Amino acid sequence: MPLGLYISVPFCRTKCSYCNFASDVFSKGAFENYVARVIEDIGNARTAATELGGVFEESADSVYLGGGTPSILESSQLMRIFEAVRGEFALTADAEITVECAPGTLSPGLIETLLLCGVNRVSLGVQSFVDQEAQSVGRLHKRSTVLEEIARLRATGIVNINIDLIAGLPHQTAASWEFSLAEAVAAGAPHASVYMLEVDEDSRLGRELIAGGTRYHAHFVPDEGATADFYQQACDTLNAAGVEQYEISNFARVGSESRHNLKYWTRQPYLGFGVDAHSMLSAVGRPADSSGPDPGTSAAKAESCQGRHTAALKRCATQNQGSIPAVQQTADGGSFQAFRFSTPDSLDAYMNRAARTVTPVSEQAALEESFFLGLRLNCGVDLERIRAEFGAESVASCEAAIDECADDGLLEKHGTTVRLTARGRLLSNEVFARFLAEEGKVGTGHVNPR
Repeated sequence: MPLGLYISVPFCRTKCSYCNFASDVFSKGAFENYVARVIEDIGNARTAATELGGVFEESADSVYLGGGTPSILESSQLMRIFEAVRGEFALTADAEITVECAPGTLSPGLIETLLLCGVNRVSLGVQSFVDQEAQSVGRLHKRSTVLEEIARLRATGIVNINIDLIAGLPHQTAASWEFSLAEAVAAGAPHASVYMLEVDEDSRLGRELIAGGTRYHAHFVPDEGATADFYQQACDTLNAAGVEQYEISNFARVGSESRHNLKYWTRQPYLGFGVDAHSMLSAVGRPADSSGPDPGTSAAKAESCQGRHTAALKRCATQNQGSIPAVQQTADGGSFQAFRFSTPDSLDAYMNRAARTVTPVSEQAALEESFFLGLRLNCGVDLERIRAEFGAESVASCEAAIDECADDGLLEKHGTTVRLTARGRLLSNEVFARFLAEEGKVGTGHVNPR
């Protein structure tokens, strides 16, 4: 099965106040050494996978440069990264190749570079089409800049565009949020990602909100109830416009679903390079009596999905068919299906070659992941496929959690499929936690869901 490739570029022009990613402002002098280090890691990918006991696949059908702001790299640096990728991996003819770009960085020269690199999808960190809201959190662009650059991308043939929006920014109101949604629809972008503002200790705005202060316009942040209303408003507006929800934070016109995102949610293998980059590879060695799912179950799961995204989900399900991660034995006699591993989340540690964090994924962990990753998708989780993959007892072990969530109005059942309700999407972490053997263990690595 082709890999997904993620390349982290942790550099920004400014650090947005809401940002909790491993990115920051560095001098351009740091860019060249970092690019060289990433290229070295790409060249060593096969060796690293083999040493971990993971299955290395030479082909890749998605490449994603995220950050940070990859578009602030020099053209020559971007081209060298893509040359390294193509030197180590065979990209499929239909590969989805995405670069995250900050509005205001898409000069004609950069767009020409993207085309030379084979980029066919651009993700724009717009966050808000209201200038006051964007500027209050440190964004440097204006609405007019975004619209000009979307037109410029289209004129050169890059029409697969994602627009990131954040619900709950300082100064945001129901009216201003509706304006941003209307502008996103009018701009014609076939994909949108909508996130609710995260309040945690990992961002300046989050820390200020927790402290009850007023810096970073924290006292103008809408309350949680309003932010939840904005999210539902986004679901209603985008769905009505044909940019339909297919995952908690992602909306697309038919055929424009993000392959990169779907690999995460359907537990397909991917490799990450650079700072705070996460990977998952199947483990080498399947016992002779190990059996995969019934060949019909993957297609059946896709067919059970409501909405108009069946084709994209069926493609992912079909790619996953027969690729159940092999089982290896651990030193204590246990077994695991896959490896998750990640690089350090600081530039200094990464550049100084600090060790990766490696986490074997046991069969139990893989079962849990299948629920809390699969439930992110609007089509939900097919219990028959779970039984085929993990055995008859696997669903029985989760029935209590399923029934409890259904009784609480967080999950709904349709035949053999369970999926989140609208309320369940707002309280998704609470739902996911109920499927974990150990409480508080939600999250199995970095997902850059754009």
